Amino acid sequence: MTLNVGVIGAGSLGTAIAQIMSENVNEVLLHVRKQELCDDINNKRYNTQYYPSQKLKENIKATVDVDDLKNCEIIFLAIPSSAFRDTLKNLKEVISNDTILVTTAKGIEYPSLKTMGDLISEYFDENYVALSGPNFASEIMLNQPTVTNISSRNPENSRKVKEVLATKQFKVKIIDDIKGIELCGVLKNVNAIANGICEGMNINENARYSILTRGFIDTIRIIESFGGNSDTAHEYCGFGDLILTSTSFESRNHTLGILYGQRLIIDEVASGIVFEGKNSIRAVKDICDNNSIHSDIVNFVYNVIIDKQAPIKAFNKLWETIE
Repeated sequence: MTLNVGVIGAGSLGTAIAQIMSENVNEVLLHVRKQELCDDINNKRYNTQYYPSQKLKENIKATVDVDDLKNCEIIFLAIPSSAFRDTLKNLKEVISNDTILVTTAKGIEYPSLKTMGDLISEYFDENYVALSGPNFASEIMLNQPTVTNISSRNPENSRKVKEVLATKQFKVKIIDDIKGIELCGVLKNVNAIANGICEGMNINENARYSILTRGFIDTIRIIESFGGNSDTAHEYCGFGDLILTSTSFESRNHTLGILYGQRLIIDEVASGIVFEGKNSIRAVKDICDNNSIHSDIVNFVYNVIIDKQAPIKAFNKLWETIE
C-alpha cells in the first residue's frame, strides 16, 4: 500500500501502532520528541525506552521534525490528552485539512470539557477518526489477537484507516457513533478507578462486581444523554474496554484506584506516569452536573480522588444507593 502514514507519539501505544501498520504500508513515520530515541530507532531498530527487546520493522522511520509529516495522508495521535492541544497547534502549521487524523487518547480537556475529537474539529474539521477498544499496547506489540473499534463522521475516512491498520491478528470494527466511542473511552477510566478503589480497600468481590455493573449502567445513561447510541456501550470500546481496564493489573487507572483505596498517593510528575482517568474525573463530574445527570459511581470516584474523602466513607455512601 502506498499511502503515507505517520504516528505522533513513540510511547508504548504509538510504537505498537507503527509496528502493526508496517505490515500494510511502505513506510511509517514515527514522530519522537528526543533525538537520542530517534537515533536508537533508526540505527538499532529498537525503542529502547518502551520495548528494548522487541525489534522494530525496517520500514518504520523515526523523526523529531514534525515537518516530515506534511505529506502524510493519515496521522495517528498516540499522545496523552494533556498534550493534545499543543500538538494540534503545531500540526496546523504543517499539514492540510485533507489529512485524516486518528485520535487514540481517552480523555477530556479541562476546563473546556472538550473531547479530543472536539479539539481536532477546532483546529481542522470534524471528519477525524476515533480509535478505542480493549487494547493493551504490550499485547499489540507482541502481535497477539486484538480487536478495536473505530468511528468517524466520514465513513470513507474510517474505511481508509481500517485498511492501513487491520491485520490478521489486529481486527478493526467500524461503528457509526463518534460521540459514543469517545465517551466510552473516558468513562471506562472512571469505572476502572472505582473498581480499583474497592480492590484497594479489600472490598469483597460480590460488592465490587455489583459496583462495576452500576458503572456500566451509568455509562449507557451518560452516552444516551449526549446523543450517543446505547449499543456502543456493548461494543469492544464499551463493555470490553470497561472490563479490561477495570480488572487488569496492567491498567494504570485500575492501579491508581488501588493506590487510593490503600490511602497511597503517587506523584505523577516525579514518576512520569500519566493517568488519563485522573485528568478526566473533574471533567466528567462537571459534565454530569451541568446536564443534571446523576451518577453515584462518578460521585464516588470524585469524592475519593478529588475531594480526598476517606475511601471507606465514600464506599459506604455509595453502597447505600445500591438496590
